[in-house]
Amino acid sequence: MLKEFREFIMRGNVVDLAVAVVIGAAFGAVVTSMVEDLLTPLIAAIFGQPDFSALTFTINSSEFMYGEFLNAMFSFLTVAVAIFFFVVKPMNVVMERLRRGEETPDPTTELCNYCRTEISLEATRCPNCTSENPFSAPA
Repeated sequence: MLKEFREFIMRGNVVDLAVAVVIGAAFGAVVTSMVEDLLTPLIAAIFGQPDFSALTFTINSSEFMYGEFLNAMFSFLTVAVAIFFFVVKPMNVVMERLRRGEETPDPTTELCNYCRTEISLEATRCPNCTSENPFSAPA
């Protein structure tokens, strides 16, 4: 049983997942710090203190603290904006530049115009619907 457990733990997927969780937690701390220490003070300097925790209303002696919900939504949206503009967009630019540098090989297949089956460019007919292949080289 211990041998099986050791094999399970040493699988690539488990180790990769553990590394991803640790890096994700560290990255989460960086994003949270950026939002709390940089973006929130910037927004507060422009628009005033973004703290809604004091906002409440009462119905039949029940107090609804919707301000805390607004704070949570504001934090979530600020984190989402930070991740999008400071991580996703720059990574998309980097990946696009890397893709431009790669040469794509010439295609060897096309989709049939009728049944959308992938067929070889050398084939004269589609193996699925038997329509003529307009992409085939003339014999």
